[in-house]
Amino acid sequence: MATPDAVFKALADPTRREILRLLRSGPRSSGDIAAQFDSAWPTISRHLAVLRDAELVTAERNGSTILYELDTTVFQETVEHFLNWLNPGGSHGKRRS
Repeated sequence: MATPDAVFKALADPTRREILRLLRSGPRSSGDIAAQFDSAWPTISRHLAVLRDAELVTAERNGSTILYELDTTVFQETVEHFLNWLNPGGSHGKRRS
């Protein structure tokens, strides 16, 4: 299971967020993803590795092609993590007016 730190690190980068936006429409090959950016292939490959490590995407080899797909399970867990921080009216939190 991905740690919240890994998820936050993955989401902190604008290129990785754009990759996630691309995958909203469905699985894409690594080559198709790389073609959407001006960055060199090794840079995009590193971004994909960070997203995989954070379990935000899954990767499946199909012959010589690797298909990446969005994994929304981790997003649900991350939202739950945020909600656990919220403690409306609690003794340690401050409410905004």
